[in-house]
Formats: sequence, C-alpha cells, structure tokens
Amino acid sequence: MNDALESSSPAHNDDPLSKHHTPSGFSDRFAFYLTKLLRFFADLFFAKRYGHRAVVLETVAAVPGMVAGMIRHMRSLRRMEDDREAIHTLLEEAENERMHLLTFVQIAQPSFLERMLILAAQGIFFVSFFLLYVISGRTAHRLVGYFEEQAVYSYTEYLAEVDSGRLKNVPAPQIAIDYWSLAANATLRDVIIAVRNDEAGHRDVNHEFADNFTPEANIKGTKSLNN
Repeated sequence: MNDALESSSPAHNDDPLSKHHTPSGFSDRFAFYLTKLLRFFADLFFAKRYGHRAVVLETVAAVPGMVAGMIRHMRSLRRMEDDREAIHTLLEEAENERMHLLTFVQIAQPSFLERMLILAAQGIFFVSFFLLYVISGRTAHRLVGYFEEQAVYSYTEYLAEVDSGRLKNVPAPQIAIDYWSLAANATLRDVIIAVRNDEAGHRDVNHEFADNFTPEANIKGTKSLNN
C-alpha cells in the first residue's frame, strides 16, 4: 500500500475503535449527521447480514477515492502544478476498496436485489460525491473519514459475530490470500481484520486531508489541498 496509507494505521491497528474526530463547525456536523443517517438505514436494511452489508457498502466506498483523485488529477493538469502524493493516495484507496468488494462478493454471494441496489447506490453516490467535492473538498474528505469510522465499527461487529460462532469462520477466498499475503489456511476472521485495518487507515488519511484542506497546508508532500 501507499506510504501515506501505511503511515496512518500502525498506532491504532490493535484498537481501531480508539479514534473519533469530534465535529467542529457546520461542515463537520453536516458530514457527521449525514453519516449517522445513512448508518441508520444500513442497519435497518442489513441488520446482522454483515457479509451482504460489506458487498453493498464497499462498492460505494470505492467511489470517493476515484472521484477525488480524478478531480485533483484534472486540476493538476489545468493548473500545471504537481499534486504529488495526493492523487496516488486517493486512487490507491479506491483500488483497495475495490479489492474489499471483490473479496466479499465471493464470501456473501449477493442476491439479484442486492446487485440492483449496488447499481442504484453507486450511481447516486458517484454524482452526489462529485458535486460535494467540487463544492467543498474539505466536507467531502470529512464525510469519508466518518464513513470509515463507521466501517471500522461495522467490521468489529462482524468480527465479534465470527468469534462468537454465530457466523461460520469460512476459509478466506484466494483473492484475499493473494492481495493481503495471508497464510494459505487463512479464514474469514483474518480477512475481516485485514479489511478493518485498511478502513482505519483510510479513516485517518481522509480526516487528515480534511484538517489540512487550505491553500497553505501540506499533507504527505502535497502542495495544496485547496480546491
């Protein structure tokens, strides 16, 4: 993974629930309460079907990095300025989330209804996030940071279900073993831990992007985080 992603995660990998960004100002509160609202509907629809929840939510989670990376790429071309690690970090985040999706598709085997929900959710979220990033990149990154906080929490609940025996600890798909370099006998539990650590890294990176989204600030070598 990208150094920017890796450097954000070691301090909290053992306790990924230990970090929460307290909202301050309208932008943060908007992102926070929108996240809580979406979490409510996700809980209502999926309940404890964590594998199916992961399939639908990961296809949405793969959108922000690609959208933000695309916008920043085009801005870099337009301004003829280097964006350094920001574009690479965002695109790598999108790729990482895509691998989460491909992994859980093999584990959960989504139904036709869920596949239709994925198409609708991805289309709506792509357009909405694109507009939000154009209007306020800071709010967009904060929103993703809060999304990832909830993702960490959800995967911790998923892990608890597996550890309690309520969900079967099935063998890890080969795609997960190859991507995370897991042991040949790795299980679903190992996959959940790896994915949760990834989400914790994305959480911190996006909160840091939001914190530093000003013309003067730098992040991981990025010249400017201002739209």
